[in-house]
Amino acid sequence: MDNNYFAHESAFIDEGCQIGKGTKIWHFSHVMTRCIIGENCNIGQNVVISPEVILGKNVKIQNNVSVYTGVTCDDDVFLGPSCVFTNVNNPRSAINRKGSYLKTHVGKGASIGANATIVCGHDIGEYAFIGAGAVVTKTVKPYALVVGNPATQVGWMSEYGQRLEFDAHGKATCEESGEHYILSEKGVSKLLE
Repeated sequence: MDNNYFAHESAFIDEGCQIGKGTKIWHFSHVMTRCIIGENCNIGQNVVISPEVILGKNVKIQNNVSVYTGVTCDDDVFLGPSCVFTNVNNPRSAINRKGSYLKTHVGKGASIGANATIVCGHDIGEYAFIGAGAVVTKTVKPYALVVGNPATQVGWMSEYGQRLEFDAHGKATCEESGEHYILSEKGVSKLLE
């Protein structure tokens, strides 16, 4: 069967997966049944993608990441090395809780740093930035920058991954792209030209 994606010979891909054109799956990774993976994704070495996970287009997953059932990622999400998602709040070896997995949604363009842990049931907003080693225990707003354990918000990030500094009028400009943002009671949004 001709595939429109690349999988290293050591990778395992279970039956019933949908994998988009141009996606690359590297050494010792396991994509489990009924996953949907978009086009042009890059799945690094030793990654586990559990059943029914959904990944959008251009998702970059670094080495040693575990993406468990209940997780969905929109387009352009970055998952840093060794970050992990959970899917049960109160796991016990002797108790089967497969029917009570909690869902976690990662919005378009969000970045999750190396060794971060995302506790299930808490969504990550679009273009949010989760610092390395952070432990996310609540929902993260779009464009928010969060760090620490437990993760707390310390600022805002642009779509280019630059820290935003808002003036007295609630306006900021991304140093890299020149794009403009506004801060209101609802949070941050990008101003359209």
